[in-house]
Order: sequence, then structure tokens, then C-alpha cells
Amino acid sequence: MTKILLPVDGSKHALRATRKLIDITLQFLERPDIVPLFVHLPVPRVGGIATVVGASTLRDYYRKEGEAALAPVERLLAKAGYEVKSGIQVGQIANTIVEYAKRNKCDMICLGTRGMTAAANLVMGSVATKVLHLADIPVIVIK
Repeated sequence: MTKILLPVDGSKHALRATRKLIDITLQFLERPDIVPLFVHLPVPRVGGIATVVGASTLRDYYRKEGEAALAPVERLLAKAGYEVKSGIQVGQIANTIVEYAKRNKCDMICLGTRGMTAAANLVMGSVATKVLHLADIPVIVIK
């Protein structure tokens, strides 16, 4: 069975990519597994922040942010009849997406062209472009 990694960030572009992926998979002979993934950049470690913010608080923060970003995508997939098993990771976004795809034996990656903000895109570069360069499996980029 084909397994497709669907990285999402809570943006309207991620929802558009999800809708388009659902449409595309209607053409498949066998329904694939679609695995939504949210990747959070690590919170910078500044001075004595560890004494103020504990590890469990940080884990809760990452989990809540991930669940909020994944919820609309999970609803769309569930409505389309997909069993949803999402992932939440922390790390450099493009690298983490590609590594997650490898670890979970995904056959392809499908993601939107734009993330949360244009300013972040200017500073960090396009996550989609980085994934295209790093991945050794097919990548579908939805505009």
C-alpha cells in the first residue's frame, strides 16, 4: 500500500494541499495511507530558560500547537474516509519532514507551496524547495 506523508502547518495552503491530495488519490487503484505531520521549530534555548520552562511544559506546548495545526486536516481526511494517524515532531522543518518520511517508509511527500507567512519564507527559504532537494522519494507540491 502506498503511504503519503502530508506535512501541514495550520495554514490555508496546507488545507488546500489536503483537499487536492484527497482528489488526486481518488484516481489511485488502491486507497493510500495519508500521514499528516506537523513539525515545530525548536524553541530557542536562551540563558536560564530551562529553569523557568520545564521539559514537560515545552512538550505540552509542542503537542498543543501540533494538535491545533493538524485538527482541520484530520477532519478533512476523516470526512473523506481516511484513518488518521498524525505525527508531531520538533526540529528543522524540511530536514525533519524528510527524515520522518524515511523512518516511516513513506512512498511520497505531498505539501503546499506556502507556509504561514511570507516574511518567514524570505528568512528561511521555502520549506517545499528544501524538501524537494533533500528527499529521495517523489514530492508533490500543491500550489
